[in-house]
Amino acid sequence: MAKIIAVNAGSSSLKFQLFEMDDETVITSGVIERIGLEDSIFTIKFNGEKDVRTLPIPTHKEAVHLLLDTLLEKNIVSSLEDIKGVGHRVVQGGSYFKESAIIDEDVVSKIDELKSLAPLHNPAHLTGYYAFKEAIPNAGAVAVFDTAFHQTLEPRCYIYPIPYRFYTDYKVRKYGAHGTSHYYVSQKVIEKLGNPEHSKIIVAHLGAGGSLTAVKDGKSINTSMGFTPLAGIMMGTRSGDLDPSIIDYLIEQVGMDMKDVIHMLNKESGLLGVSGVSSDFRDVLNAANEGNERAKLAIDIFFRRVIAYIGRYFIALGGCDAIAFTAGIGENSAYARKEILSLVSEALGIVVDDDANENGEGERLISAPESKIKVYVIPTNEELVIARDTKRLLNL
Repeated sequence: MAKIIAVNAGSSSLKFQLFEMDDETVITSGVIERIGLEDSIFTIKFNGEKDVRTLPIPTHKEAVHLLLDTLLEKNIVSSLEDIKGVGHRVVQGGSYFKESAIIDEDVVSKIDELKSLAPLHNPAHLTGYYAFKEAIPNAGAVAVFDTAFHQTLEPRCYIYPIPYRFYTDYKVRKYGAHGTSHYYVSQKVIEKLGNPEHSKIIVAHLGAGGSLTAVKDGKSINTSMGFTPLAGIMMGTRSGDLDPSIIDYLIEQVGMDMKDVIHMLNKESGLLGVSGVSSDFRDVLNAANEGNERAKLAIDIFFRRVIAYIGRYFIALGGCDAIAFTAGIGENSAYARKEILSLVSEALGIVVDDDANENGEGERLISAPESKIKVYVIPTNEELVIARDTKRLLNL
């Protein structure tokens, strides 16, 4: 029986899921947070129980050893040799990777080369890779890239209208993100549509970070995130698209420096920045329901930023067979789905099944039979994609 661990190493965290790949069941899952601090938090779920510990974990290397030791202590695995593959999420694969890849020296070199495009993520991914390689050297390792699914974009969709040399010399182009999620969800929708040869799907991945992707015949043709995950729709703390001259104005007239402006756009904007309440959609919605006008405004802007991309991608696809909602807000907020769809219902002929939207659970159709476009809720499962690609590439 092949066991595979799917790993997402962040700058100060390590998320994991251990799969039994024969039936794709999750044996255990968890996260190690606040790595590098005295009060690191280790959470692991196994056999319906959740164990949470607070302890100092100085580096990712110690985090990996703690995780693997715990798997043995709890008898989750009888030996580390049971783990045949490690699948690593990698945020930025640039133009190099159109699909997942077995990690070798060349792949490591390219992930490292691209760290300037994802300075918080790519170095952490490599740290996680080295830590697992040292701890379980006989396990194969695979990199699954967030950007790979969007490598099917054509130049007319990924080249920015700035001097071309910035693309050729500095790799400035649209890369997109959330590709693993967009791939998983769009494939699920294609299955639900009966596996047609041709399909036109819009996936709305709406969480603390959010992006929309136009998927034609199973391939990404455009996506809302850009050179970095700062572009696109309004998010929890990220501004999304805005006039670049605002940056110059804030530097010249307000006296901010460039790093402060970029930090503000990434960490202090979006729902948090407009509402002044929270980056969490649920908190902002509660405040809006209590009469907070800025919270109402933040939600209105968020919805309108989303529908702008739905409209754009409806045109780019030449119509639409289905829209799919996924991620934290997309999966869990019936209100957000209903309000977003109500804003496009007249133009696109969408009719929502209120009962399915509000009371259903898991994967489901939430549009009524008379709706011109089918609308689905599809919980994303990036870890399963990582595990499947790892199994496939390692021939396990």
